[in-house]
Amino acid sequence: MDEIVNYKKSNQIVGNVGLYYVCYELSKRGWNVLPTSRNAKGVDVVIYNQTATQTHTIQVKALSERNPVPFGSNRDNLIAEYVIICRKVFDEKPEMFIIKSDDVKNDIPKRGKDNKISYWLQPKHYEKYKDNWGTIGDGYE
Repeated sequence: MDEIVNYKKSNQIVGNVGLYYVCYELSKRGWNVLPTSRNAKGVDVVIYNQTATQTHTIQVKALSERNPVPFGSNRDNLIAEYVIICRKVFDEKPEMFIIKSDDVKNDIPKRGKDNKISYWLQPKHYEKYKDNWGTIGDGYE
């Protein structure tokens, strides 16, 4: 395993590791977790509680190290209720940041370069949400 870990990881591998780690963490908290098709537009995860009376949608952003989080060229593409940033995905215990999407939209500044607009959430704006699982609650309720 150590030999594999030392190779440069593709963005797809980083994304997969982050997605499934988020699913694992949500499952431990009692949620029924449904990851959606990878690389499809829309949400990454749908969760529902044990009594099927609550459902939520989640966008997962995975990072291998401390970096800004890209959100593309349009903030309105963020349609999930929550964003979960899974950082340092190859560490023994990745860091998790759980944020309501409306809070993310307020903290993403617009950047422009070569007439192209992009949105990036800086670490200083998401680090205050570390292990903020109470935002989603647990699936046993």
